[in-house]
Amino acid sequence: MSANGDANGDKANLLKAETLIEALPYFQRYAGRTFVVKYGGHAMGDPEAARDFAEDIVLLRAVGINPVVVHGGGPQIGAMLKKLGVESTFVDGLRVTDKATAEVAEMVLSGAINKELVGWIAGAGGKAIGISGKDGGLVTARKVERTTKDPESNIEQAIDLGFVGEPSRIDTTVIDTVVAAGMIPIVAPIGAGEDGHTYNINADTMAGAIAAALGAARLFLLTDVAGVMGKDGSLLTDLTPRDIAALKADGTITGGMIPKLETCVNAVGAGCEAAVVLDGRVPHAMLLEFFTARGAGTLVRA
Repeated sequence: MSANGDANGDKANLLKAETLIEALPYFQRYAGRTFVVKYGGHAMGDPEAARDFAEDIVLLRAVGINPVVVHGGGPQIGAMLKKLGVESTFVDGLRVTDKATAEVAEMVLSGAINKELVGWIAGAGGKAIGISGKDGGLVTARKVERTTKDPESNIEQAIDLGFVGEPSRIDTTVIDTVVAAGMIPIVAPIGAGEDGHTYNINADTMAGAIAAALGAARLFLLTDVAGVMGKDGSLLTDLTPRDIAALKADGTITGGMIPKLETCVNAVGAGCEAAVVLDGRVPHAMLLEFFTARGAGTLVRA
């Protein structure tokens, strides 16, 4: 090997060492703390991205942080419903869920997707266990109620979304038990209601509620955008609930980003230290956000 080759190798190794040193204060500060990570359905379709994600989660556990993964699966549910010939309708981004759709959602979320993630983490050298919100009474759900205004009469009308729920109570016993056993909980967004019915829960909402109940150091919402973008196209890296309200009012924040940020605001207001919206398609985005000074994404804290 040439002297130049040796120099290049030494430089690369030095950069790796410097990265580890840069991360050291974060390792020390958050050892023993909990990170709740929402992993979205779209990102799951890419095996390479899934492998990167699994490696990130295993690394967090290896350095003493306790990751809890809550996953979605909307595209996969949609594909299965289509395969079975079941029609879907949506209201405000929520799938109207009749009994047949609820059964398919539970099958896909608690079955195929959940166990696939467990397998990815095992492949990266970690130990994970797949559960849903129904296991150990983790999530008690209540039926989501929505209203809409009739465009002609301007009268509020109730919308029945079927078996779509939201968390009303969180009991973290089963997560605490799994973490204490040295394993990583992988949680499907399904919950049981006090009425005995099974409810499909938005994964962002469920992750936020679990992060608040655990007093998590971080809630990560992995999505398909870089974070919150300003009107000039720049990434807004640090926001407070007051900032978010102003950005909603002036139209900077619109569409699907609104419920994500509402989840972040609710989580930090109820016990989670900070929440981050970041691009799950970027390799190791979660590690870049947390363990480097540069960061990657939009951080929300009270």
